[in-house]
Amino acid sequence: MKETKENYKNKWMQLPRNVVVGHGVISDTGKVCKDLKLNGSTLIVAGATTLNTAGKTVAVSLEDSGFNVNTTIVEKPTIAEVQKVERLASETRASFLLGVGGGKSIDIAKLASMHLDIPFVSVPTAASHDGIVSSRASIIRDNKTVSESAQTPLAVVADTSIIARAPYRLLASGCADIISNYTAVRDWELAHRLRDEPFSEYASIISKLTAKILIESAELIRPGLEESAWTVMKALVASGVAMSIAGSSRPASGSEHKFSHALDELAPKPALHGEQCGVGTIMMMYLHGGNWQEIRTSLSTIGAPTNASELGIEEEYIIKALLHAHNIRPERYTILGTGLTREAAEKAAKITKVIPQ
Repeated sequence: MKETKENYKNKWMQLPRNVVVGHGVISDTGKVCKDLKLNGSTLIVAGATTLNTAGKTVAVSLEDSGFNVNTTIVEKPTIAEVQKVERLASETRASFLLGVGGGKSIDIAKLASMHLDIPFVSVPTAASHDGIVSSRASIIRDNKTVSESAQTPLAVVADTSIIARAPYRLLASGCADIISNYTAVRDWELAHRLRDEPFSEYASIISKLTAKILIESAELIRPGLEESAWTVMKALVASGVAMSIAGSSRPASGSEHKFSHALDELAPKPALHGEQCGVGTIMMMYLHGGNWQEIRTSLSTIGAPTNASELGIEEEYIIKALLHAHNIRPERYTILGTGLTREAAEKAAKITKVIPQ
């Protein structure tokens, strides 16, 4: 048989082994870790508030299952905090880490665990973005927020009763982050056609499906409803799986994420990551020639921002971010190409009602 190039294809995918989602499951964290054959000491990474509201429950569950538990409080997702966690984990001989909380705690724990080459368990207390499941971490390096490769969680324990009690703004932000998959996949397809960038049909289908589910469920996403938390968590997990299959954040990060990161750099007081991605998606879908009105309507129905005013960001920074966005991760080709003219940026923002006409 004649061997072809395809015979030599190989791919490694890191996926969570256990994903536990439901009411009260945070009390099962110890059991989940035991089932994964983890043992010895562990270190819980959490924010000050989250440590009191959820971290202590996790610690008790782990101790009841025979683990030696240490905790540390983190403030900002900086490299200095990552290094602090690494030192403490080494001093306490931690055999695995747990990130308990929102984005910062989980991002710090997943990056530290990768540097230490030990497992990581994600215990989200809010569904604000898809980083709770993915192999990417948003870290502040040299005063800039960058996305870096990190450890895929060995397990995810998402208690929907806790997530439903978190500020609704966080859940709405998570919805916007998932809906932004629509333009991320369009950018990926564009890069595949124009730059011959590797493309995964499976990953793109999963990514688009998660966005579609949330758009179709927009009227059902409401404050305080545990069923809403359940729907959003399932979508976030699926989005994380899509990224793992792709081996990159491509299925969930395109021009709209570049726009969000540009706002982080330029705006005096940026909004939440998912909120900014949602508004970016409206404009990027317009640039793609797609149905931006559907995106805008869905975000509005959910209660996520759809314009500069709702983001709490001045209009001029929206334009500046649109003009600067193509410089963020320039190796990642998107609909922004080599940049927009100011006229094109203003037109996109005004037509989509992100800024007043």
